[in-house]
Amino acid sequence: MARQRIKTDFAVIGSGLAGLNFALRVAEKGEVIVLTKKYKTDANTNYAQGGIAAVFGPDDSFESHIEDTVKAGAGISNHEAVKVMVEEGPKLVKELMDIGVKFSTRKVDGKEVLDLWQEGGHSHRRILHAQDLTGREIERALLARVREQSNIRIFENFFVIDLAVDDGRCVGVYAIDEQTNEMIIISAGVVMLAAGGGGQVYLHTTNPPIATGDGIAIGFNAGCSVGNLEFVQFHPTTLYSRKPRERNLLISEAVRGEGGILIDKRGRRFMEEIHPDKELAPRDVVARAIDRVLKETGDEYVFLDIRHISAEKIKEKFPNIYRMCLEENIDITSEPIPVVPAAHYLCGGVATDLWGKTELDGLYAAGEVAYTGVHGANRLASNSLLEALVFSSRAARASLEDFKPAEPENIPEYRVDKCCPDGEEVVVAHLVKEIKHTMWDYVGIVRSDARLEKALKRFPIILEDIQEVIDSGGVSRRSLEARNMAILGYLITHSAYQRKESRGLHYNRDHPETLDLFKKPTILKKEELWNLP
Repeated sequence: MARQRIKTDFAVIGSGLAGLNFALRVAEKGEVIVLTKKYKTDANTNYAQGGIAAVFGPDDSFESHIEDTVKAGAGISNHEAVKVMVEEGPKLVKELMDIGVKFSTRKVDGKEVLDLWQEGGHSHRRILHAQDLTGREIERALLARVREQSNIRIFENFFVIDLAVDDGRCVGVYAIDEQTNEMIIISAGVVMLAAGGGGQVYLHTTNPPIATGDGIAIGFNAGCSVGNLEFVQFHPTTLYSRKPRERNLLISEAVRGEGGILIDKRGRRFMEEIHPDKELAPRDVVARAIDRVLKETGDEYVFLDIRHISAEKIKEKFPNIYRMCLEENIDITSEPIPVVPAAHYLCGGVATDLWGKTELDGLYAAGEVAYTGVHGANRLASNSLLEALVFSSRAARASLEDFKPAEPENIPEYRVDKCCPDGEEVVVAHLVKEIKHTMWDYVGIVRSDARLEKALKRFPIILEDIQEVIDSGGVSRRSLEARNMAILGYLITHSAYQRKESRGLHYNRDHPETLDLFKKPTILKKEELWNLP
């Protein structure tokens, strides 16, 4: 059956920092369509509280930022990628300020200066922030600038289901317009993959409901290699709540940076026994410490205590966290905050070079969906927004050289003929729940060979069940999200099973040592695994 076809110069999948920054930088050279499966503000960027790390402090240096990043990466960061990010970052952050991003400032000797925070793993104050809603402020400014560009169009409620590939080149995308329930084929000279991460594969996550790993799954399906997916960052401190939530509410790293301490229910400051940096230890160390306390005590949460900080300072520095906790009947100026770890960030993704190029000609990737090698085995706090900014800017520059006009006739019809509203909701919901529990129970903060083997056995069965739903009822957003979650879950599990050691965010209790044999990234290729649907 004939599909509606749209032709553009640049198709951008995702409306967060990486996607919008790329769109703005290529817009003067051609028409741009930004596709987002929900609303334009529904991106992980919008939920980033902490800030963006860059060298602005008078006593800071590129060398120090590079050293901190590589140290957190536990020996497998790409040094060249780290150097590029750190050295190109400050100029690009200034460009964000030029388009209207308002970072928090403070007065020093009567002059307004940037209010730089220090977070775990950083040796200096280098975190630019907009109170505790930095991502939202960046998203606001980028969207405001996008609205001024006549040749950038944002298609909301467009779910990209697969990439169109012709003779080794990505030539467009297949998408569902959820408002009309039509399949749309978009041909493009360049496709930018900026679809974010996949925290929703876990039972507990800080990610919004849209973060189902779509970009990584469709990139892998199209033939791109993926790297380092075993390194899942669990944010140590998310608000514990008895209310059912689509995502855990994040208590920013900056709260610990400003003096917050972690205590168990008996008041013991347990991080003093774990790491010399105490609460400012790298996130993986803090998350495992909390996980151990919870397992040893049987408690459901520990406390993050900032009662020793003045109420005025708390409300000034963390207005959103203060308000959010009040909604849970917790006054953080007078009582400690109950917190638990939750899946927060994927350090791996679709493999790219230093210019955001993937293995497919015409396809670029940046942001959480991409694997640049910057983070290695663990991401340093507030480096994610910087990575997205730097490598989406580089991808824009490179794509202008790589650009070839779109050729709609080169895109075949999609292999599934039917496009239908979400059907079999009960079956799909059950399968999604199974994915989340499998990942949380077997591929979580602390892993073992036996747990990983159980997960590896489950995922082919789950994928087969999902494919039966698609084959019988046609494609729908929920069924394809479930497919993408299962693919990502399998890839994370497979990567973790291959790494017979513990390094950074990956901790396997059967292999607690760190080995030189595994001082390298984990790269997976589709042809080396099973024939995924």
